[in-house]
Amino acid sequence: MSADIDFYELLGVERTADGKTIKSAYRQMAMKYHPDRNPGDAEAEARFKACSAAYEVLKDDQKRAAYDRYGHAAFQNGGPGAGGQDFSDLGDIFETIFGSAFGGGGPAGARARPRRGADLRYDMQISLEEAFHGKQSQIEVEVSTACDTCDGSGAEPGTSSRRCELCHGAGKVRAKQGFFVIERPCPNCHGAGEVLEQPCHECRGEGRSDELQTLDVEVPAGVDNGTRIRLSGRGEAGPRGAPAGDLYIFVHVKDHPVFQREGTALFTRVPVSFTAAALGETIEIPGLDGESHAIEIPAGIQSGKQLRKRGAGMPVLQGRGRGDLVVEVQVETPTKLSSRQKEILREFRETETGDECPESRGFFEKVKDVFGA
Repeated sequence: MSADIDFYELLGVERTADGKTIKSAYRQMAMKYHPDRNPGDAEAEARFKACSAAYEVLKDDQKRAAYDRYGHAAFQNGGPGAGGQDFSDLGDIFETIFGSAFGGGGPAGARARPRRGADLRYDMQISLEEAFHGKQSQIEVEVSTACDTCDGSGAEPGTSSRRCELCHGAGKVRAKQGFFVIERPCPNCHGAGEVLEQPCHECRGEGRSDELQTLDVEVPAGVDNGTRIRLSGRGEAGPRGAPAGDLYIFVHVKDHPVFQREGTALFTRVPVSFTAAALGETIEIPGLDGESHAIEIPAGIQSGKQLRKRGAGMPVLQGRGRGDLVVEVQVETPTKLSSRQKEILREFRETETGDECPESRGFFEKVKDVFGA
């Protein structure tokens, strides 16, 4: 990359841009070309360094004024803008973009937070009836819990811990890398800030051990596929007394032979005879609530028509009321007829005028108009 490329062009801003716009543009460039995001890309690394140099000049009013007047010559061979670069505020920019590892860190000697235990996942299968009513359930989970021998401290009973000599109790160490100061967990104490005089013989200094636990779980009415139930503090114990993670129970509702569910609505398909569809009748649908729901089939209903029973569906999760029961009617044509039934149907056909099935008549009239048949 040419060393004489215009700083404003490099950051993609106008020469009249204010400091806020320049800082925002630099953040975007730094995010795009940082070496950690472009491993092994020498061109990206060069552009990243050039953007950093441009920002160091343009963020400073005096240096920017010198650059605007003399260009790059202002910083060469003792020019009016030459001098050491000030990187005092790069830390806050990189902390915003890449996280605290690029920042200056907390106060000297501040200890890293105890590393929280891992969250755990448990998959639970329930029936649609159980999802409707809710249920109390017990589950068994193998999880790391605080060691009984050392009470979670990781130290052999009767011994204690001492401050880590490498990080002086901070739990983290710093190293310079180019312009930046990188903070990492201390490799000696693994971020604890302390080292054990003698690790617990039972848990080998971890402060936790595996145990099969039986837990009570309340599954609320109205849960659906993917509903997540959180048991706070029931995940893995943190090392050396650190807080435990959470246990997340993911609910999976098994398919039902009669009903399909969409949110709080229950759907079912009901076959009715062609005579019931023609004359109308009342059918009874058993619900998940144990009640029988009467559905009125109006005379002349067509196959595919949906009928809705308000408030007969699934309960609203952690709310009030219920969804609807939706019944889709499927008119069934008889496949086995007696001689007498066939005779009756022939007599009925002789009395048809075409008004009985308007959709059928309308279709064939349309065909006639289009094709002249």
